[in-house]
Amino acid sequence: MRTVPAPDGIEIAYERSGDGPPLILLHGGSGCHRHWDALRPHLDEDFTLVTPDRRGRGESGDAEQYDLDREVEDLRTLVAAVDGDPVVFGHSFGGLVALAAADEVDLDALVLYEPALLVGEHRGGDLADRMQERLDAGERRAAMRLFIEEAGGVPDVEALPWWPDEANLDRTETVIRENRAVEAFRLPEEPDIDVPTLLLTGERGPEHLRDAVFALRERLPDTRLVELDGVGHVATESAPERVADAVRPFLRDSPSPES
Repeated sequence: MRTVPAPDGIEIAYERSGDGPPLILLHGGSGCHRHWDALRPHLDEDFTLVTPDRRGRGESGDAEQYDLDREVEDLRTLVAAVDGDPVVFGHSFGGLVALAAADEVDLDALVLYEPALLVGEHRGGDLADRMQERLDAGERRAAMRLFIEEAGGVPDVEALPWWPDEANLDRTETVIRENRAVEAFRLPEEPDIDVPTLLLTGERGPEHLRDAVFALRERLPDTRLVELDGVGHVATESAPERVADAVRPFLRDSPSPES
């Protein structure tokens, strides 16, 4: 993997593949750059894909102090490392990072799949505290189970074929701190975002994330909403061809700022 130094000195690792305009892919809370493995073959003939490990996982570094602004700076660093203004595609917490950065970083367009955003009655959550209580009690698996079921909209994690062996339990601390950032973030009534934005949601996605997508549709000036039937929060992995089929025409139809 390649690396690029973030402003606070840590190294952000990323892979680069494909050919075409730059498209940065930001994974969600418990993932890493491998989250995009299923989707990449459907996009790399049309785009140069930049898939980082966000800080605190994979081959990227970490710092003692954490806040969302550092993730924004990481994204700014990645944008500076590519030629031209890229599109940023954020899934879940990666979507929140992209959203938080969109008024500070030069982008061509945004793609957001159920960004980790709390609106309306969903504000004021305490998922991070409840995860921390379980972790402090030595119940790492229970802490991550809480995240996957509540944040990911999974009714019963025990029914997942990859649980617990591939649940990335070692990232529990990172997931908790990111959930604190989710709980602290407030979406402005009129976000200062003027780039074309594709909003994606799964028919079976978590209610709080679907509500966030619909709130963004109302508050952002230039959006297109696509709802994918029969899938949930991780259609980027379970139905990658359908996600790609939504992304390609949107980016083809969205005018470049230079045109």
